[in-house]
Amino acid sequence: MQDSLFGDDLPLPATPRPAPAGAEPSAAPPEADDAAPTRRRAKASMPKVEAAAVDDGLRDKAARLPSLLRLGSSSWHFPGWAGLVWNGDYEGSVLSRHGLAAYAQHPLLRTVSLDRNFYRALTASQFAAYAAQVPEDFRFVIKAPSTVADALVRAEDGRGQRPNPAFLNPQLAVQDFVEPALQGLGTKLGALVFQLSPLPGTMLAHMPEVLARLDAMLAALPPLRPTAPDAVVAVEVRNPEFLTPEFARVLKAHGATYCLGLHPKLPTIEDQLPLLRALWPGPLVCRWNLNRLHGAYGYEEAKGLYEPFNRLVDPDPHSRGLLARVIAGTTGGGHAAYVTINNKAEGSAPLSVQALVDAVLCETA
Repeated sequence: MQDSLFGDDLPLPATPRPAPAGAEPSAAPPEADDAAPTRRRAKASMPKVEAAAVDDGLRDKAARLPSLLRLGSSSWHFPGWAGLVWNGDYEGSVLSRHGLAAYAQHPLLRTVSLDRNFYRALTASQFAAYAAQVPEDFRFVIKAPSTVADALVRAEDGRGQRPNPAFLNPQLAVQDFVEPALQGLGTKLGALVFQLSPLPGTMLAHMPEVLARLDAMLAALPPLRPTAPDAVVAVEVRNPEFLTPEFARVLKAHGATYCLGLHPKLPTIEDQLPLLRALWPGPLVCRWNLNRLHGAYGYEEAKGLYEPFNRLVDPDPHSRGLLARVIAGTTGGGHAAYVTINNKAEGSAPLSVQALVDAVLCETA
């Protein structure tokens, strides 16, 4: 299966092209509150977000998918998903706080990426509040805080100002990310993703030192499976210089995996597959972030073209087909697959999920 999935004729690129990254905030969590009367008042006034009706055809497809596959989006606060995920029109602020439970009722949406943790680390109680809103079989994908995952301290506009002394700091990674996620989500933790923002040129010129830091951080992480049996650590990058055998060896030494990143700052899926092959056998973590049509800095352009995110504007059947093949190979080998899709990938994350489901079912038929 390894050969048919990844192919022996795809060597790891020796000197890949450099490129730079971006991300978008996810939905805000409900505020933690230790006062029981306040919680009761808040619950009484909480708006009810109703889930959209789902036809029997979608439920049948969901039942035929590999049980180890979990698909979802990078957030859930989009009013344009009315009729797809929501039954009715809701403000984004209402969906941000109260839409997760309705999102999790959709039979194809069994995970979501909490990207907002990158911008401000969530507490164990905030994670627990999320976990309480979803069924037992739901799993969360979480991005590591920028305090650990970004090599630079950035200004408000995102421009790097100076080196981040806490980059890949083992103690902070455990204290501010892994432990709160484990405590708050428990068995509903799926993937912990260290998405490493673009490295400055000075660090790219010293990749062995960067990999040594990554190696030390991964070695310090506590075991996940006693608390979260389905959990996996994944590392996502924005510099092609990482896609080397040395990087694969660091990940494999600590039972971590590579997060397949579908983003214009990285090579195509075909050129990333050799890294997955080097890590086989193991789970798949994939984040389909941005359509390659918009270039490395195209989030705002894609947003302007795709809002309100209720239709597929730029379908990418080639990437979808390759991803379906990797999913089928991974789950067929008995390993979990976590795949989250951004609205900026094709125009509408829920519709991209539906199209990917069709492709997966073709591969697994």
